[in-house]
Amino acid sequence: MIKTSALLIITGLVSLVSALPAAAQETTDIGSLDSAKAGKAFSGKPLYSPYAGRNFPTRPLFGDTHLHTGASFDAGAFGARLTPRDAYRFASGEEIMASSGQPAKLSRPLDFLVVADHSDNMGMFPDLFAGKPDVIADPQARTWYDMIKSGQGAKAALEIIFSFGKGTLPKSMIYGPDTRPYKNAWQDTIEAAEEYNEPGRFTAFIGYEWTSNTAGNNLHRNVVFRDNADKADQVVPFTTLKPLGSDNPRDLWKWMQAYEDKTGGSVLAIAHNGNLSNGIMFPMIESFTGKPVDKDYVEERAKWERLYETTQTKGTGEAHPFLSPNDEFADFEIWDFGNLDASVVKKPEMLEFEYARSALKNGLKLEAQLGTNPYKFGMVGSSDAHTGLAAMEEENFFGKTTPQEPSAERLTATFVKDSKTGITVMDWEVGASGYAAVWATDNTRESIWDAMQRKETYATTGPRMAVRFFGGWDFEPADAETRNPGEIGYSKGVPMGGDLRAAPEGKVPSFLVAALRDPIGANLDRYQIVKGWLDDKGQTHEQVYDVAWGGDRKPGADGKLPPIGSTVDIENATWTNTIGAPELIAVWKDPSFDPRQKAFYYGRVIEIPTPRWTAYDAKRFGTKPLEGTRMTVTERAYTSPIWYDPAK
Repeated sequence: MIKTSALLIITGLVSLVSALPAAAQETTDIGSLDSAKAGKAFSGKPLYSPYAGRNFPTRPLFGDTHLHTGASFDAGAFGARLTPRDAYRFASGEEIMASSGQPAKLSRPLDFLVVADHSDNMGMFPDLFAGKPDVIADPQARTWYDMIKSGQGAKAALEIIFSFGKGTLPKSMIYGPDTRPYKNAWQDTIEAAEEYNEPGRFTAFIGYEWTSNTAGNNLHRNVVFRDNADKADQVVPFTTLKPLGSDNPRDLWKWMQAYEDKTGGSVLAIAHNGNLSNGIMFPMIESFTGKPVDKDYVEERAKWERLYETTQTKGTGEAHPFLSPNDEFADFEIWDFGNLDASVVKKPEMLEFEYARSALKNGLKLEAQLGTNPYKFGMVGSSDAHTGLAAMEEENFFGKTTPQEPSAERLTATFVKDSKTGITVMDWEVGASGYAAVWATDNTRESIWDAMQRKETYATTGPRMAVRFFGGWDFEPADAETRNPGEIGYSKGVPMGGDLRAAPEGKVPSFLVAALRDPIGANLDRYQIVKGWLDDKGQTHEQVYDVAWGGDRKPGADGKLPPIGSTVDIENATWTNTIGAPELIAVWKDPSFDPRQKAFYYGRVIEIPTPRWTAYDAKRFGTKPLEGTRMTVTERAYTSPIWYDPAK
């Protein structure tokens, strides 16, 4: 066949050459060439397929960057028996048996998971649970062992956590990173991630949670490796106990730099939801020194902490009504009672240094003073579940800890109670939240990690809505008529996590926003843009704008959009999608833009009201909720910001 074709080509060329005038012949070893043929070879026509050659992310990938298994000492004490392998199996779609003896399965597989067991005492609890003689030789350790075996595991867990926070954990229970049991546990974590990582289908990241909790003030960070085992197993996690560890994040950043220097690998840190830090997660004055944060601090934090965990089971950390009294949606799943172990009551002046929006504003201040914005972070959500189960769906919520897995008792049970401070937190206050959404080109460690690094991410409180957010100078209303906002967004602007440089003369920033509801979830109420800025006097401000919404509502004289209403039937734990909109898309221009002022913008998408997990439990178990129990929820998503800097 090949020979016949070659013969035909040669014969045709001979005929063509003999027919041309001598002066017009341009021949090469591929035959004669003329302008008509060349024109076909270099056609300027656009490609027919609008998808050919596309190299930008086309769908969000959903996952959890903060999940604990029984390898975490506190999760194990609470009764978690699932391993990292179980966690990856569940997240990738398999049905498994929960530690409470109930079968569990997600409605849909997740795309990725980080098993982030605690850095400190990794591997200790399985030895305590097994009654290893070296561990329970200590009287206090023996007491906790006896409590766990007699069914008082939850009480023992709280005592162990409080003891760790106070630095009074028995020596026999301190597993340092230089011990063989610790190294074995870390190696098992790495091997589990390698075993269940399936590039293109499911990504199993290697990671851990650095567990700084001095005096019960939560400064945890989830550390995520871009790398495989060949690099990750060259180190052990950085812990908090001296002399091998430290509770100061500056030292964690040094460890991260040392890891990259040693292995040539890449690692990032995600700051834990800051609402239980009692005012030290986003400092202007460092708690470790009592001095204002300096140039080294802001530069190192900006380099290593690219993302912030904006929502999880222990409350949402986007905004607080005390800080944002004009924001009608700021009072959402708030935990503002005190620090992590409830040993210190929250004071109002602490709140500014715990929530994302105030941190973003203070970051503008610090950048003006020190040249770098340490709080220029993207948004993600994750679970912080201590069950091995990333089950954050309201109708399929398996709780934060094993005692909070589905039962008739959890609607009325107590989660935390401190008689000295008077703080009481009930199980019903734990939220079914959340997930991290990432706009990555491929479902691989490298692609997802790179998207996290560039902050092209958003947080969701559980639903898997698709959310786009682009900023630029040339978006027009007609751009909102497309069925492919990504193509226009990337070609005319920057995505969430990006930067807008100094404004062109006479230009105002415009934003292309789009949201598509979770295919099996609720309609959308509205898409908002939250703006924060620094004025000429160095003062920060904020404003929330309704940009797109469902229904035929119109803003009132006060500029507020009327509520969407509710279709929730609490008694039957149902709702209908007869209100709201399945999708929202719009172009919005900042009506109060000042080209001289630093600013940030991020998107917030609100769903219509739906039943909260508490309503589902009341229906299924026939339990009467306690007075004040929240029975509905307005799920939401928060995009990473886009920053405007007139000096760049």
